[in-house]
Amino acid sequence: MIKGIDKKLSYQPAPILELNDTRLNGLDLHLLLKCEYQNHPFISGNKWWKLKYNLEEAQRLKKETLLTFGGAYSNHIYATAAAAKELGLKSIGIIRGEKILPLNPTLAFAESCGMRLEFLSREDYRHKTEEVFIKQLHNKFGDFYLIPEGGTNELAVKGVTEFASSVLHETEFDYLCLPVGTGGTMAGMVIGFEGSKTILGFSVLKGGEFLNDEVKKWSGHSIDNWSIVEDYHFGGYAKTTKELEIFITEFETQHHVPLDQVYTAKMMFGVFDLVKKGVFKKGTTILVLHTGGLQGRSTREFNF
Repeated sequence: MIKGIDKKLSYQPAPILELNDTRLNGLDLHLLLKCEYQNHPFISGNKWWKLKYNLEEAQRLKKETLLTFGGAYSNHIYATAAAAKELGLKSIGIIRGEKILPLNPTLAFAESCGMRLEFLSREDYRHKTEEVFIKQLHNKFGDFYLIPEGGTNELAVKGVTEFASSVLHETEFDYLCLPVGTGGTMAGMVIGFEGSKTILGFSVLKGGEFLNDEVKKWSGHSIDNWSIVEDYHFGGYAKTTKELEIFITEFETQHHVPLDQVYTAKMMFGVFDLVKKGVFKKGTTILVLHTGGLQGRSTREFNF
């Protein structure tokens, strides 16, 4: 019997909390938090939904090995390694950049899950989607199921769309806010909501204009209930500032909800800044999606 066949990822339903934040006093706004970071100890948040159908497809095709791509601090690498271990599959991570020892916590965890790490120069890594390059990987590693960088493909969007539909039945709200890295999760939420809610995606990348095209590509051009906010990247992917670190400390002290500096903290900072600027009308309910990625907190290699 092929390892991993008919096994499913464990999943823990995540609650929705109301945040009674002092910064909302007197504003007649309601702020809800979907705690999706609690859905799994390691394959948390949106990564669970993006991997769900990819893993089922790998099992259907009787693949014993998963191969994927990511940077040294990739939540996707971390989650894929954990998912492969849980399902009894092998995994290979193609990592952008040179190998640096000791491995950072993200890569050390992936390796501890049994993931084989292969490091590529940034120049070679740029060829990761080319047919010739993929063939070379097959020649080197044999048969595998390929999951793209960040996990975004049609099956990932399908999983997030399913999640979006479930959220609609959990609570009433006007806006959904979420962090955006590759656009796959945003696209799935757009499709799942079918135009019934306004969605604000907070880009964690500097120069994230391309994300609009990515969301359109995966969700279709007929739905226009969403927009990408590009003002809260704090210098770029995985970069942060003292201002953001202070915000994280204050937020966690008040609400006892952990944030990571790569994704969720940037979104939450942006939400409160838009509240301060009067973007949301009185009586509005805002649902923010905590997409997990808390393993990023262990890097603590900030570039102030």
